[in-house]
Amino acid sequence: MAKHGKKYNEVKKLVDRTKFYTLDEAIELVKKMCYAKFDESVEVHVQLGIDATKSDQNVRSTVSLPHGIGKTVRIAVFATGDKAKEAKDMGADFVGAGDLVEKVMKEGWTDFDVAIAAPDMMKDVGKLGKVLGPKGLMPSPKAGTVTADIGNAVKEFKAGRIEVRNDKTGNVHFPVGKKSFDDIKIKENIVAGLEQLNKLKPTTSKGKFIKKVTLASTMSPGVKLDNSVSL
Repeated sequence: MAKHGKKYNEVKKLVDRTKFYTLDEAIELVKKMCYAKFDESVEVHVQLGIDATKSDQNVRSTVSLPHGIGKTVRIAVFATGDKAKEAKDMGADFVGAGDLVEKVMKEGWTDFDVAIAAPDMMKDVGKLGKVLGPKGLMPSPKAGTVTADIGNAVKEFKAGRIEVRNDKTGNVHFPVGKKSFDDIKIKENIVAGLEQLNKLKPTTSKGKFIKKVTLASTMSPGVKLDNSVSL
């Protein structure tokens, strides 16, 4: 287990480990515990009522946050012709076809946050699984990143749509803003994200879907949220 520094151990004392906080209380406390010199991200960690070993219970989709995450999202688009033009018009950072595939394959290039592909490009993009897969960048229809509507996909990911997918333990983690955000913007992002996540419950998952929600910053300990946001 990684050892935490002096500052972390100091702010940890501010958290009552036996308490479940309201959303307003949690946001205030997490921001109070931000001690890094950079603008820390605020993140939600959600324990889901799924069996992550069963493929039909795994969650991979997207949620739209009304205020974005406070980060410039770099988007790479694999497309040709009109689809490539759509991507450029909507502000995609990198647009290409075979040349972009080759760059990723030969150089291991992944200097982007989201990869979007037109369906007819997947026969080539599919070869990039070993590079993009481990970094969570492989385009997928479930995540809305393999689509014929390239322009709209670029627009939405630029505006605050983010991918959510569970890890091996059945947990989902996603950013909901920065310490510098107004509390209300963080709150609205959390509520919107959880409402959309709750709708992604697999039909084979039984019982409560969102079991536990914890809020934390990049460097802070977690703060458990009460049932008012567990939906």
